[in-house]
Amino acid sequence: MKLPSLRDVATEARLLLIGIPVFLWTMIPIYHMFLFAISPKEDAFSGKLWPDHPTLHNFEIVFKQQHYFLRDFYVQFWNSTVIAAAVGALTLFIATAAAFSISRLKVPGGRVVLNLALFTYFIPAAFLAVPMYRTMGNYGLLNNRWALILAMVTIASPYAIWVLKQASDKLPVELDEAAVMDGATTLQIFRLVYLPLMMPSLVAIGTYAVLLAWNEYLYAFLLLSNDQDITLPVALGNFLAADDSPWELLMTTGFIYALPPAAVYYAFRRYMVGGLTAGAVKS
Repeated sequence: MKLPSLRDVATEARLLLIGIPVFLWTMIPIYHMFLFAISPKEDAFSGKLWPDHPTLHNFEIVFKQQHYFLRDFYVQFWNSTVIAAAVGALTLFIATAAAFSISRLKVPGGRVVLNLALFTYFIPAAFLAVPMYRTMGNYGLLNNRWALILAMVTIASPYAIWVLKQASDKLPVELDEAAVMDGATTLQIFRLVYLPLMMPSLVAIGTYAVLLAWNEYLYAFLLLSNDQDITLPVALGNFLAADDSPWELLMTTGFIYALPPAAVYYAFRRYMVGGLTAGAVKS
């Protein structure tokens, strides 16, 4: 068996010196959130590494909606779920169709549209919040799920189109030509050739759009105001409105809300890196 060289050992040591602090920096806040979630209210700020009397009572309060701030927990959780799913589906539809048109059909002006879409990222999303609010108000969409859905699709689509276009450019053109020789129509090429080959990138982009909408706070806060319409991130912000904020319930709700995106990422993690970097390097 070949022994590792001194250079290999040094490389591994450097990676560990970088990786361990990054891992701790990432996990310590999550651990503190979990610590609050299993701590009684009187022990939440004790500063101990583990509570003397860990309990699941906070989870019971959240799931049974036994606090004023949690009276619409399930409705708000459902709002977040519906909005995130709709944003993911619409972003995928728009980005897939646009990337196919620009990359495979070579529609006139396609690259100009792509560049203009990417140009929107020169303007921070926070700067567009007030114009977006005014636009949704003009169309009568305020306090409507569609306001947030359309806003998030607007933010997510340019990046999604760019990623899918780069991935599409890597597909051999000969596949399309062979399908045309066999009598396939454009829609058949799209459905039977393009979509199956693009599946890793589609999963990655869909996951990206879903998580972007799931974690959104600013636009959700501006465009939705009724307790029955807001998403859970906005509802979590309401916890801080009280003089005696129930931090243990805030952290418990936040921990519960963090589980679905963690599960989604874990389920599709093998697609994420490959899908989001597809086309980044030309062969």
